[in-house]
Amino acid sequence: MKNLYIPKNYDPLLGLVQTERAIKEIKDIFQINLSTELRLRRVTAPLYVKKGTGINDDLNGIERPVTFPIKAMDDCPAEIVHSLAKWKRLTLADFEIPLGYGIYTDMNAIRPDEDLDNIHSLYVDQWDWESVMSAEQRNVDFLQTTVRKIFEVMKRTEYFVFELHPQISPILPDEIKFIHAEELLQMYPQLTPKEREDKVAEQYKAVFVVGIGGTLSNGEKHDDRAPDYDDWITPSNGYNGLNGDILVWNPILQRSFELSSMGIRVSPESLMQQLEFTGNTDRKELLFHKRLINGELPQSIGGGIGQSRLCMFFLRKAHIGEIQVSIWPDEMISLCKQNGICLL
Repeated sequence: MKNLYIPKNYDPLLGLVQTERAIKEIKDIFQINLSTELRLRRVTAPLYVKKGTGINDDLNGIERPVTFPIKAMDDCPAEIVHSLAKWKRLTLADFEIPLGYGIYTDMNAIRPDEDLDNIHSLYVDQWDWESVMSAEQRNVDFLQTTVRKIFEVMKRTEYFVFELHPQISPILPDEIKFIHAEELLQMYPQLTPKEREDKVAEQYKAVFVVGIGGTLSNGEKHDDRAPDYDDWITPSNGYNGLNGDILVWNPILQRSFELSSMGIRVSPESLMQQLEFTGNTDRKELLFHKRLINGELPQSIGGGIGQSRLCMFFLRKAHIGEIQVSIWPDEMISLCKQNGICLL
């Protein structure tokens, strides 16, 4: 099965019951530390939103949201959220969150267009967070400072896991490396974006790839981003982009492993630039976009941190199905069972 990677001689470090306990331990300690480090208040989030409001996250622009009718509201179908990138910013405004503070929540989503493999599931669970910032903080330095804070929480959590389960040794480096997608292209012009990520993650063990969504010097993008949440077109230090991904080297899968996607959010000006660049200017009439353009939403920085991904990495698991319950092809279930990978 081409989408499934089987590690050689894979032997889980924790059994089924131990794993279930460790999942809760990791989630408890991580969210407490994340909340403290970034000064975030927990809020309750929706599983679905009204279709046609522009609130749902478009991700790469090709994924279909799960849509369903509402019996009591025949003229208003709903969509399962892809993520809460826009909803969080509306919530910052409605809750009147002050400068330097923010919110976080448990985001649960269904993404039926995912290609199922070791790290991709139909079910997505992550901590979605968003924080109010000033216009003066729209720069790479502030982005990097925030990334370092999140990375410190990850290191703290990894040590916590080691204290409880000494057979799982810490492997994260002391510091995270920052590198722009254009720099990666210049370093490895013959490789695909994914292959470049593997190379740099193996070298530095933890990296933040900056500038995802904008066009690089070869006329291509490192990866796609929707035009209406992260700011990937604003010039900064000679490159475009005030967003990026936290990647670590996964020794079990022998590849780079994304734990978080985050960035400084669009201003009214960069929103219009990116909508024009992508040919989506019709979106400016939607609820979220109108409120942003009218100056009703605060400047913010935010992102998502994969819960199952984080647990999978810290517990040295080979498949995300060892962390969460989902639906998998019969062939994948059979191959995993034959190779000691116990899917929940």
